Amino acid sequence: MSTTRTVRLTTAQALVRWLVAQETELVDGRRARLFPGVFAIFGHGNVLGLGDALHEVRARLPVWRGQNEQGMALAAVAYARATERRQVMVATSSIGPGALNMVTAAGVAHANRLPLLLVVGDTFASRAPDPVLQQVEHFHEPGTTANDAFRAVSRHWDRITRPEQLIGTLPQVARVLTDPAECGPVTLALPQDVQGEAYDFPVAMFAPRLHRARRPRPDLGELADAAELLRGSRRPLLVVGGGVRYSVAAAEVLRLAEAHGVPFAETVAGRTLLPHEHPLHAGPLGITGSASANTLAGAADLILAVGTRLQDFGTASWTVFAPDARLLSINAARFDAVKRRALPVTGDAREALRELAPLLGDWRADPAWSARAEIERRAWDAVVDGLRAAPGDLTYAQVVGVVNRLSGADDYVLGAAGGLPGELVGGWRASGAVGASTMDVEYGFSCMGYEIAGAWGAAMARPTGVVTTLLGDGSYLMLNSELYSAVLAGHRFVAVVCDNGGYAVIARLQEGQGAAPFNNMIADCRGPGGVADRRVDFAAHAAALGAEVFTAETVEELAKAYTTARTCRGPAVVVVHTRPDRWTDAGAWWEVGVPEVSARPEVREARRRLDVVRAERSGRA
Repeated sequence: MSTTRTVRLTTAQALVRWLVAQETELVDGRRARLFPGVFAIFGHGNVLGLGDALHEVRARLPVWRGQNEQGMALAAVAYARATERRQVMVATSSIGPGALNMVTAAGVAHANRLPLLLVVGDTFASRAPDPVLQQVEHFHEPGTTANDAFRAVSRHWDRITRPEQLIGTLPQVARVLTDPAECGPVTLALPQDVQGEAYDFPVAMFAPRLHRARRPRPDLGELADAAELLRGSRRPLLVVGGGVRYSVAAAEVLRLAEAHGVPFAETVAGRTLLPHEHPLHAGPLGITGSASANTLAGAADLILAVGTRLQDFGTASWTVFAPDARLLSINAARFDAVKRRALPVTGDAREALRELAPLLGDWRADPAWSARAEIERRAWDAVVDGLRAAPGDLTYAQVVGVVNRLSGADDYVLGAAGGLPGELVGGWRASGAVGASTMDVEYGFSCMGYEIAGAWGAAMARPTGVVTTLLGDGSYLMLNSELYSAVLAGHRFVAVVCDNGGYAVIARLQEGQGAAPFNNMIADCRGPGGVADRRVDFAAHAAALGAEVFTAETVEELAKAYTTARTCRGPAVVVVHTRPDRWTDAGAWWEVGVPEVSARPEVREARRRLDVVRAERSGRA
């Protein structure tokens, strides 16, 4: 006879009890809950089974109500980034549209390699009452539901059709959410009848379990090859990616750079980790980066990429590096380490750099090359200073400059789609300690609407300092409902809303490639009976959602309004009008789909330029 102790629980109760039992080790060594809370919008697919189970443990597992499923799931993504992937928020919805609203957030988590647990209600496993409310029916695949849409944007996907299946699947859920190489979103589809079914679960399944960030060591042979390649370089450039952030490896990066005179540049995900004024800091890399880092990248004979997936904005569609430059990549994910014929070192960034350093001996980069980093970066700083001091109406560069100047070392700035990421990444000057992660720019999936939802999640995760999110009028209109969620929950942040009259950065792309102004700026969107110059009163709208609101039209007024907004106890919104035609330009190229055939000569000329660059870079692929 088996002596295994069991407890009879529903599927939903067992899942929730398991969530409560999981612990994590934070960056500072403290223990905390791996799953610190749940974002929920209840419907007929989750309100009874999962909702009742969550109510039972509400004192240990807080539940936050969102206003839109996409928004609350985006808040969960931002929470994970703000905790360096050490904690994972859960988002749950009903079946049908509630679930599908979270597909976009899953895409954000997937593209950015961030942990997110989605628990989505599903149709009846028994199929007895089919078709139920919100069910989509597939004539030849009755087992397919709307939740199958999550397969393309999940690292791990499972549909639980029997309670006991949790015993096997939950360890896999924890593995994916905490693994540095496979980290990403997990989707669990829970049919609403199965949520309420009971089973005798092993009590041991709910014992406290501590999850530490894994630090896989690199292969010794790969390290030896990497050291040989580096020692043969005279003009190396170290590229700092998001993996350095999540590995907490900034100190090791700086130690290696200083010991061997290696200039470094930061990707979007690696920003603010290293001191802006360091003499080896070349600046941010790529289209949204700086002319300084791009200049060095084009002259480097070796690129040491640490913890980066080398996305096209960072590489300027693979035109920023010299054609004959060698690529050495250190990454926890071998998928990323082997890209573009790189010499791979597969392993944790911190441990790989620690074990690589002794193999380099007294090798140093060319002293003139080392000195060039500061020369180029100071020239770029002068460009940014000029943009911030320009007279006339407010620009994005000036907005970023004001927020940057008034922010402290513990503050956190956030952005996503549109033109502001370029201004944030290219112009922000980090003032925190080495390794301080004080920026979240969602430019992996470039998700409009992330900005306010993400600020809510980041504010939850960072009880000290001020979270500030910068967004355009287009992103505000696309997803602003979580501003009200933050008001209800009492989480404070500042949102600086820049109204430039439409989707200005896409209009810039459109017109810059020869196309006619069309359907991007409000003035170009007139329909039958429409009023093209009607602008939204963002201040009145934000006030109606319960936020404290300020307005500004000049640099001085913005500084005053932002200073006051930082002292508010809840969410505050600062609305400013900005120019739609002034941008910080890093001088990099980006490949976009210009038509081969067009009635417009301007488009044909843009296509000709595209073909020229393609021909020049054909040997770099």
